[in-house]
Order: sequence, then C-alpha cells, then structure tokens
Amino acid sequence: MSEFVRGRLVPLLVLLVVFALVPYGLAKFGKGYFFQVAQLVLIYALLAVSLHLVTGAAGLLHLGHAAFYGVGAYVAALLGTEMKLGFLWGLPAAGLAAAALAFVVALPTMRLVSIYFAVATLAIGQMIHTVLLNWVAVTKGPNGVMLFSGITLFGTPVKSPIAIYFLVAGLVTLSIWVLHRLSHSYYGNALRSLREDDQCADAMGVDTVRLKIEVFTVSAFFAGIAGALWAYTTGYVSPGDFGFNTSILVLAMIVVGGLGSLPGAIIGAALLILLPEVLRGVGDLRNVMVGIVMFVSILFLPRGLLGEVSALSLVRRGFGLKWGAAPSDREVGWR
Repeated sequence: MSEFVRGRLVPLLVLLVVFALVPYGLAKFGKGYFFQVAQLVLIYALLAVSLHLVTGAAGLLHLGHAAFYGVGAYVAALLGTEMKLGFLWGLPAAGLAAAALAFVVALPTMRLVSIYFAVATLAIGQMIHTVLLNWVAVTKGPNGVMLFSGITLFGTPVKSPIAIYFLVAGLVTLSIWVLHRLSHSYYGNALRSLREDDQCADAMGVDTVRLKIEVFTVSAFFAGIAGALWAYTTGYVSPGDFGFNTSILVLAMIVVGGLGSLPGAIIGAALLILLPEVLRGVGDLRNVMVGIVMFVSILFLPRGLLGEVSALSLVRRGFGLKWGAAPSDREVGWR
C-alpha cells in the first residue's frame, strides 16, 4: 500500500490540486479564459475515459462516440429551453437518453466483430449526426440550440466561473472514479477477456454479446453526461460539435495517452486540448503542428505516453534498479 501511495496516489492528488488551483490563480489576474479551457479539458477527459471503457478495456474500435456526446448535449439543451427543466434534471436525463439510444442501436450490431464493428459504429455516428443536422423541427438544424437558463442547484443559480469550474471538476472526478472502479473489477476483467480473445471468453462461459451491449450502453451514458456539461457550460450546442472529427479526436486521445490505460486517456485529453491553445499564436499552422506531434508520438511511442513509462518501470523493476542509479554487473546478472 505504501508503494502504491508513493508511486501513484500522491502524484495524482498533487496533479489534481494543481489543475484545480491554477485556473483559480489565473482568474485572480483577470484571465477567466483559462476556466473555459480547463472545463474543456475536463469534459474531454470524461469523454476519453468513457471511450476507454469500450476501446481500451474491451478492445472494441468505436468510431461514433461523439454522436452520443451530442445526444446528451441536445437533450440537456432542449429540456432546459423547451421544458424549463433545470440542471439537476437535465444532467441525468442526458445520460439516460444517450444510454437508451446506445442500447437500441447496440442490439443488432454487437454481434459484429473486428472491422465490421468499427464500420457499424461509424455508420451509427453518422446517422445520429445527420438527424441532429436535419431534424429542424426539434434540433433547430444547423442553427443549433441556445441554452439561456445556465446551471441552477436547488433553486440557486451558479454564475461564478470559479463555482462552475469546481462543479464540473467534481462531477467529472466522480464519473471517472466510477469508470475506474468499473474497469478495475471482475467486470473489468471480463471486458479485458473480450479484448484478448473473445472466442476464448465465450468458450469459458462469458456472454460476450450481452457484455458488449452493456459496456456500449454504459460508455454512452457517460458520454451523454459529458454532453450535458458541454451544453450547460457553453450555453450553445450545434451539430458541428459532434461530428466524425470529434470521434477521431477522442480516439486519438486514448491512443496518444496509452491504449488500455485510464490515466493515459486523461493525459491524452489534456495534451490534445491544451496543445492547440499553447500554439494559438502560430495561427493556422497550429493544426499542422498538432498533427505532427500526434504522428511522432504514435510513431516513436506506439504504446502511448503512459504505456512507454509503464514499460520502462517494468524493466526497472525486472532489473532491480532505482531511477538515477547506474546498473552494476551484479544488478543485471552479468558474470
């Protein structure tokens, strides 16, 4: 336990505290823009971790994740504008609506495997995006939906950027903790059996089809929660925010951070959201530079950023070395 606390828990807690206090300190100097960037990182971190459950843990290539993100955002926005339902109703309703839709579309598709599953999820994502774009009577089409009500908790409006930021941070942290416990349980072991060999898992008694439907639905639920947070923090949703490009961006986050690693998904989300903001000064070239960074990282770090660090740690433990210590003949077993 002490080794775990020193090696994993303490750095994560320090990172969480720093990430929470830096935007607060910058806001004191009149730079509230950093709150918006920090909230965007948190929302995409939740998106990446929810996709990690399907693609990283279960090994199912999901190319339509942004569509359920969009469903959650639209449900929250429409409930707030048309039915005047507040944040406490809109947030769970967004997650449940995305999960219900995912369950319906999963029933006929979850028997597919490999590239066929990926193409099916791509088609599902494109169909949902097309509906959001063309169902003008409900979604307002390309004009999008404005959400003026904002966030209200128990009748009290939450207007302060600091309060909104910490509310989003708390909800995202809670959601990621639930996904972490889910992926590090017996259920998570069953998901990893799908990733390693689904036929072997089926032979061992695992109901692979039901498991795929369940994990697809749970992942969509948290994507819907992320969509609701996006709607309430920005006040506007449009179909352009939930297209295929967003699905590929979220997939790139879990690949760059380390496929199969939940902390890696968070690191990938932070990197791919913050890097374009850091490079904003170079104009349109920033997209090219971000693409180069992604290409180089995948080329030279195929396990992802966190995957390569874990591999180095494994080698270090295998040789019985400490960081910063040079190996001796005795330590590496030479004669």
